[in-house]
Amino acid sequence: MISRNFKNVLVVSVGFLSLFTAYGGLQSLQSSLNAEQGMGVASLSVIYASIIISSMFLPPIMIKNLGCKWTIVAGMACYVSYSFGNLYPGWYTLIPTSVILGLGGSPLWSAKCTYLTISGNVQAARDGKRGSDVINQYFGIFFFIFQSSAVWGNLMSSLIFGQDTDIAFIPDEQLKSCGAAECNLDMSINGTTIRPAQKLVWTLVGCYIGVGVLAMLIVAVFLDNIDREQSTQFRGNPEPFWHTFLATFRLLKDWRLVTLIPLTMYSGFEQSFLSGEYTKNYVTCALGIHFVGYVMMCFGATNSLCSFLFGRLARYTGRAALFFLAALANFACIIALLYWRPHPDDMPVFFVFPALWGLSDAIWQTQTNALYGILFPRDKEAAFANYRMWESLGFVIAFAYSTFICVEYKLYILMAVLVLTVITYPIVEYHEHKNPTLPVEEGTYLNNSNEAIQKDENKIVCQTAM
Repeated sequence: MISRNFKNVLVVSVGFLSLFTAYGGLQSLQSSLNAEQGMGVASLSVIYASIIISSMFLPPIMIKNLGCKWTIVAGMACYVSYSFGNLYPGWYTLIPTSVILGLGGSPLWSAKCTYLTISGNVQAARDGKRGSDVINQYFGIFFFIFQSSAVWGNLMSSLIFGQDTDIAFIPDEQLKSCGAAECNLDMSINGTTIRPAQKLVWTLVGCYIGVGVLAMLIVAVFLDNIDREQSTQFRGNPEPFWHTFLATFRLLKDWRLVTLIPLTMYSGFEQSFLSGEYTKNYVTCALGIHFVGYVMMCFGATNSLCSFLFGRLARYTGRAALFFLAALANFACIIALLYWRPHPDDMPVFFVFPALWGLSDAIWQTQTNALYGILFPRDKEAAFANYRMWESLGFVIAFAYSTFICVEYKLYILMAVLVLTVITYPIVEYHEHKNPTLPVEEGTYLNNSNEAIQKDENKIVCQTAM
């Protein structure tokens, strides 16, 4: 029989699966579906800029006042608003809903990370295991389920848009400009990026709204409120606003977090490249917009399976070996994308890149999230808020220059950030190996029955994985 902590991990995972089936599908299509004046990419840039702002103060305030459960529900509502904005996409609908989504994004992810970290520590204390091992396992399970959202969201878009009979012929002149071949790619002269029939767009967005609302219901009904008592105590004895507001920035005094900034920002760079540049300049350019979903399904499936696998392998291989594998795979892809000229005859190749990218992203996501939870056990909310802030900055920068510079230069920038990551991350890992993070102070975590699990003098919670 599974534990209540494991059940809660499954509920959170399924909720995020449902929510990001909608958002992930929309994100993959924005650069192609709403290509006019770069409106789609601009909305994505606004989303992550808003996440940066919200990361500065909202996560600690919302989590400590509402608790993790209701912070997750509120954040999900913000994501659903973006789907409504895509019913009638325009500057006056996409930008405001992008701001709303961004403001809810950081509290949502910070609450999720905090919830999984608390659950892992509680279960580890019960089972007499290392907290870091259980946390890694829980994050691996979460990302295994969550990353499959890319499969279902993109499958929905592919099946629905595949009903459009007006699929344009792609001339050889355009094929010569696909990939990193030329700058200023303009596909508006032909039909490859013409929006599908409006009826099909409404059908797809309506389905996305439905699964987003379903995600809110799943979490609201089935997720245990494990930190309810802590939230009640906080509301009864609130800290000064400025103290909570500065919590995210105070953590920047820790040199370890500062050293992890390149790693965290790279996560934003690499995800934005695949969803914004690869889908438009390689897939849509050479195959058409109706193939975007199928290609991103390959990414999602690989990402999901590898997240589950690496979450379990981490205890045997350690984080460093997995990060090295991710960096090697991404580096190989970047070099290949610089020289490959996509053509419809190379159909299998279009799926090789997202598969390798999915393998790498699975490592970046699972191991970086777990690393933050292990390194900063006393400041989980502020640590994960920093994670979202710096990752979002990577998204903002990448989406901001998306319409201004060549694909070739974007690949060089991606490579430069990856090299910086490879240099800085080992410093933190070496220090953690030599000086393991101390366990949290004596106190309590609340289990799902609101019974206190006392940490004894051994303080066995949240020890460091090698």
